[in-house]
Amino acid sequence: MAHRKAELLQALTKVRAHAARLEAALDPAHATVIGKAVWVGPAAREFVGELAGRRSRLRVLTQRIVEELEAQVQAIP
Repeated sequence: MAHRKAELLQALTKVRAHAARLEAALDPAHATVIGKAVWVGPAAREFVGELAGRRSRLRVLTQRIVEELEAQVQAIP
């Protein structure tokens, strides 16, 4: 059991690092389109809304992965 917990803790460390990179993956694109008038109009607004939604969804899903792995680690005595 201790070996399994150690493996899961090691995996959790890696997953947290990957999750942080995934969560930030769309930030540069999002900052570009909301920070400057690089593209305007209805299509641009629709794109920005979709990008923001995908960015938010990506963050939620990566957090779920981390939380599920944390729960597995905590379940081991």
